Amino acid sequence: MQEKERTVKIPKRILTSLLASMAAGVVPRSGAKYIAIGRTGEISALCRDLDAVANGGAATRFLIGKYGSGKSFLIQLMRGYALDRGFLCADADLSPERRLSSSNGGGLATYRELMKNLSSKASPDGGALAQILSKWLSDIQYEVAQTGISPDSADFEKEISKRIYSVLREMETGIGAFDFARVIDTYYRAWRAEDERLQSDCLRWLRGEFGTKTEARASLSVSGIIDDENWYDYIKLTAVFAQKIGYEGLVVFIDECVNLYKIPNRVSRENNYEKILSVFNDTLQGKAMGLEMIFAGTPQFLEDPRRGLFSYEALRSRLVDTMFGGNAACGGLLGPVMRLSRLSDDELLALMVRVTGLFAEGYGAVDVTMEEMRDFLYYMLSRTGAQTLITPREIIRSYMTALGILLQDGGGKRLPDLYQSKDFQLPPEQDPGKNPDDFDPETIEI
Repeated sequence: MQEKERTVKIPKRILTSLLASMAAGVVPRSGAKYIAIGRTGEISALCRDLDAVANGGAATRFLIGKYGSGKSFLIQLMRGYALDRGFLCADADLSPERRLSSSNGGGLATYRELMKNLSSKASPDGGALAQILSKWLSDIQYEVAQTGISPDSADFEKEISKRIYSVLREMETGIGAFDFARVIDTYYRAWRAEDERLQSDCLRWLRGEFGTKTEARASLSVSGIIDDENWYDYIKLTAVFAQKIGYEGLVVFIDECVNLYKIPNRVSRENNYEKILSVFNDTLQGKAMGLEMIFAGTPQFLEDPRRGLFSYEALRSRLVDTMFGGNAACGGLLGPVMRLSRLSDDELLALMVRVTGLFAEGYGAVDVTMEEMRDFLYYMLSRTGAQTLITPREIIRSYMTALGILLQDGGGKRLPDLYQSKDFQLPPEQDPGKNPDDFDPETIEI
């Protein structure tokens, strides 16, 4: 396995970003696949969802785990997989300013963030809306030219318009579909005329940046705008449109859902949960096509009986564990809730091995033996409460810091010298408490 990993060439830009992200405890936006360890069951289940979405279906998932358990990492990993398979992806972190439902712009702010981060395989870093539309129109031009129609003839323009309108007509049954189709048509005409101002207005409308209906009517001759109430309807339209123009579908990732749990006002909180219920029902009842919505949050966000999703009875009855349990160990990967347990000891050690190799490639080699890595992991996992409280994020951040110190030292110290030093102290709540029965470094295999 180690020999195979050494042969993987990581682009320098991605490697630099990856190492910096791990050192800071931040989930890398690109390159997650290079440090992916474990989660095979979860990944397989989510990939099956992608298969269903590509065939015109829809899905909703809830990734539940404590801070640092790997929710955001799994999101970025699946985002990479989805882009490689030809899906469009959009992601957003909820915050006090970004919600699913709001009367003061919170829902629209989430939509705008999703559109800002809209990505395709050709534009993986976001901002792909203009590229997606231009590619679609260019592909239509190419296809029409391949039929033998001269680009200078009137029939050429008629055939292009015919193909565009055939896509738009199929979308006119959804809420807001007429305005959506009208804006796409206007964008096409502006694109043909090389009218950059009008193209910009169309993109602004699609990104939810028009503030009033009057402004939209004057600029684009449409009667509506995207707002707090209807933004999710336009997400559904975007998913349908994506499939009509050649993509596999749309995958939307909503992270930091714990911010909904933190909303102090009960009515506001329940309005957000009502939006989640709408999403859940739409995807399971065939009211959405080509769309997967993935929400990530903490156990409190899901289970708290007073403020979590379980406080909303309609959601609790749909998401609560069955009599057989809902975690991965019980085979609960087919249900909507996917609970993330911590990585196994073997997986954590394998991750450390991989991080060591990437560190050497990016910054320089550090002499760390397998035995020293086992002992370091033993030390981390033997601390009081570590078996249930410690996260991969904490372990890797600490290990990256140690590697940096060893590299700077130039070989004068070994890894155990750092954490066994009398000068090294953990915060009081993290004092190590050895419990060899919980963890045996000799049993770890890669």
